[in-house]
Amino acid sequence: MKALLFATHGDTNVLQYTETKDPQARADDAIVRVRASALNRIDVIQRAGTYTVPGFQLPHIGGLDIAGEIVYLGANAAKSSSWQIGDRVVVNPSLSNVSAASTLCNRGDLYGELGVIGINAPGGHAEMCVVPASHLHPIPESMPFNTAAVFPTAWMTAHHALFAVGKLQHDEILLIHAAASGVSSAAIQLAKAAGAIVLATAGSAEKCAYATALGADAVTNNRDSDLVSWVHDHSGGRGVNMVFDHVGPALWEMSLFAMAPQARLVSCGNTTGDKVAIPSLGHLFSQGLQILGSDAYRYAEFAPAWTQFCANDFNPCIDTVFQLKDGAKAHQRLEHDQALGKLILCP
Repeated sequence: MKALLFATHGDTNVLQYTETKDPQARADDAIVRVRASALNRIDVIQRAGTYTVPGFQLPHIGGLDIAGEIVYLGANAAKSSSWQIGDRVVVNPSLSNVSAASTLCNRGDLYGELGVIGINAPGGHAEMCVVPASHLHPIPESMPFNTAAVFPTAWMTAHHALFAVGKLQHDEILLIHAAASGVSSAAIQLAKAAGAIVLATAGSAEKCAYATALGADAVTNNRDSDLVSWVHDHSGGRGVNMVFDHVGPALWEMSLFAMAPQARLVSCGNTTGDKVAIPSLGHLFSQGLQILGSDAYRYAEFAPAWTQFCANDFNPCIDTVFQLKDGAKAHQRLEHDQALGKLILCP
């Protein structure tokens, strides 16, 4: 099969669109013919070598988000499930709750070396990918593959952070940074669907307009505004109940001072770096602020979140669809922060 892979770290020149071995499946596995796979920030980071997750190996095929058709079912999967060859499916890439008869078993440590398809196991930036049959979910006939492919990483990251970790409630005020990114685009829509008030920030007028179109109640450019004053102006002077942050150091201090008493900051990423400082411990404890790390979503969360995604008229927020052979261009677009929403690769 053809795949987009890299055997060394570096710029986009290390990406190779080349022939590689077909995936091998065991009894509880399926092989999916990939029709669409999204590009994520971790794909760029691991290619560059800035950071790699435990269990990462070279050469590597990225692509966490996989939508396609079943082309092979292992013996157990064929007997014990309702899946058929040709079924349209989206894949849960997190390898928790994988049975012993899968080629991807024993990789479910949520706080250790968690296996994730496309991160430390071969991913969807290829013509085919092996996955546990237990991690397949049906795509409605009316839904394009490209739409399904935006869901697993961005929407599950947002859903878990907002609800399982952050406990977002109806009518709470939520601050979301990097509003035009894939995960924040999902977070805006999920929060509005839950009845929250969304204040969003982004790095350009174009991205601010994009967030407004997604439903954000107020938006500001975080490069040239007094973020704390702006938040207080739009929250009755109290601040926000929750901050949804995957930016990290660039907006960290402002976020803390934009929080209402007993508010929580939910961290689910570190795009601008890995080190932050608490500007005032006195402010932190006197205001009862909480800083919460959003860990890996649980296996049981995927199906209901996918059902919600399928049942609602959410905007998949697709920026550009690239042919897999042009994957380097997609990497460049994401690396240079040019995308509004998700980038899709199609074999």
